[in-house]
Amino acid sequence: MSEEKDDLNTDQTQGQQEETTESNDVRVEEGTEETPKEATPEEKYAELNDRFLRLYAEFENYRRRTNEERLQLIATANKDLIHKLLPVMDNFERAIVNNEKLEDVDSIKEGFHLIFNLFKGVLDSKGLKAMEAKGAAFDIDLHEAIANIPAPDKKMIGKVIEDVEKGYYLNDKVIRFAKVVVGQ
Repeated sequence: MSEEKDDLNTDQTQGQQEETTESNDVRVEEGTEETPKEATPEEKYAELNDRFLRLYAEFENYRRRTNEERLQLIATANKDLIHKLLPVMDNFERAIVNNEKLEDVDSIKEGFHLIFNLFKGVLDSKGLKAMEAKGAAFDIDLHEAIANIPAPDKKMIGKVIEDVEKGYYLNDKVIRFAKVVVGQ
């Protein structure tokens, strides 16, 4: 009887070993089936084309968004300047109303000087600077000659004799050329 048990145990052990081997074989076979295949040229092309289309769409969205932001910036660029000029306009309106009642010329002059100084202060704070042209050498990059007259003395030849219309700089860039009379 013990021999029969030994034979049974041996048969069971062999059966278990065969199952393990078969399951190992299956695992090995499954592992070989799961190895990544090399992509075909068509798949590579499709993947690259998809990436290109996504990148192109992203760039188009960026370009559209920056154009909209630029237009918005241009539309509101002078907002700060206009906001600072509103008190000047208010003062002019008050001056007009008060000038209808006043007969004192000195107070009217003083009021306009105050408003002018307020206006000039706002423009100066934004980087506006008047050009000093009278007595300076004529420079085609800064001045526009509207007339030539004989120079009163030899020192004034080729120099600005009179400033007809002031020129202005905005942050050190000429925004309006000075219209001048030049001595010959």
